[in-house]
Amino acid sequence: MSEGLEFDGLSAVVTGGASGIGLAAASLLARRGARVATLDLEPKVPEPLIGIRADVSDDASVRAGVAEAAERLGGIDIVVNNAGIGAQGSVEDNSDDEWRRVFEINVLGMVRVSRAALPYLRRSAHGAIVNTCSIAATAGLPQRAVYSASKGAVLSLTRAMAADLVTEGIRVTCVNPGTAHTPWIGRLLAATDDPDAELAALAARQPMGRLVSAEEVASAIGYLASPDSGATTGTDLAVDGGMFGLRVRPRPASSS
Repeated sequence: MSEGLEFDGLSAVVTGGASGIGLAAASLLARRGARVATLDLEPKVPEPLIGIRADVSDDASVRAGVAEAAERLGGIDIVVNNAGIGAQGSVEDNSDDEWRRVFEINVLGMVRVSRAALPYLRRSAHGAIVNTCSIAATAGLPQRAVYSASKGAVLSLTRAMAADLVTEGIRVTCVNPGTAHTPWIGRLLAATDDPDAELAALAARQPMGRLVSAEEVASAIGYLASPDSGATTGTDLAVDGGMFGLRVRPRPASSS
């Protein structure tokens, strides 16, 4: 099926856009007609994407990156706040510095990018912000205390921003992926004693029995960002293989 061009004439900025979900989202927006700039620490991206170096943990870097993106794109209509980092451990396993580092990037990073982009979004007839949240914001996952707390903050931030900006015609939503098959997950698995067993365990906890793909999350981001979704704001959309909403029986063990 051919994709539409509902983003024709619009400009988008995607943070963390050089790999994983960010790259998949940036590529989808570009295929559907948008001019797209990716902000990343290592902004090597394929054409027609524009790569701009920016560090979401540094306000000056963010402001410079967003300004450059707006200049090169001719404005900003859509922001996809996707940059983030993972973390493992219970509430007692991470130091204060690690808690600060995760919140600095996962939460304040979105604040900085949104704040810098708002003057441009206010000039758009189709202003939209889509935040990459996580199933960790809505389901208690073991050994994910600091990560879950940061994503819970993203969910609340999304709703508060939506309330603040709705009268200005700027929509704010978020997507809640389940465990997605991304380079970050690949690195986590590679560090375990039995990567195959860990992968099977991650897949099994999602009712569909597999990991989510970056492209599936990108499709949800495209839906939320689209002008066709003009009545959708303050919404979180789960792309998690049914993990949040379903309570299914365990899959039967295969017989030999």
